[in-house]
Amino acid sequence: MTLDVKKFQWTREPADCVISQEKIQITTKPHTDLWQRTYYHFRNDNAPVLQMETDEKFFSFTVKTEFDSKHRFDQCGVVMYLDSENWLKGSIEYENETFQHLGSVVTNHGYSDWATTEIDASVKSMWYRFSRREDDYCIECSEDGVVFNQMRICHMWNGGGTIRFGIYACSPEDSSFTATFTDMELSDCRWLAHDGQQPDAE
Repeated sequence: MTLDVKKFQWTREPADCVISQEKIQITTKPHTDLWQRTYYHFRNDNAPVLQMETDEKFFSFTVKTEFDSKHRFDQCGVVMYLDSENWLKGSIEYENETFQHLGSVVTNHGYSDWATTEIDASVKSMWYRFSRREDDYCIECSEDGVVFNQMRICHMWNGGGTIRFGIYACSPEDSSFTATFTDMELSDCRWLAHDGQQPDAE
């Protein structure tokens, strides 16, 4: 099901944006980011975030991203931002002319962790699929929008009720770039129930 962009609301607005039913373009402001405490010790909480709200417990959200990032830490992707200390994101973060980081950040109770793999700096497009099964979540990525690979499974301690999810883009250092989001789709949960070991008895 194609998403109605009118259902999306800004948590924080970017420097510039263009919104239509077919695509959303976000141009970032310098010194915008999402991170909480871990390792770096700073707290950054000012990235542009555009989301819709739902209490649906099982679903998948898919989006294609295209970007002209060219400065260290420029990034864009999917996000579930509940509040400053509880959120997750999946994105490509530019590093240098050789490589960038494809990864995810999960922040529970004010502490972020970052899981990444290095990919070539020439990659300028990526699909993401964000899936929910109650208070557990999965982020997947795809180069073609057909075959998706798992990036992250996580639990969100504050993610069991009504949530907000969508897209984001930011430039943590002194830079700005434009991210384009298309092919946004909401569907039944594509992250299927586990068919192996059964849960431990309570």
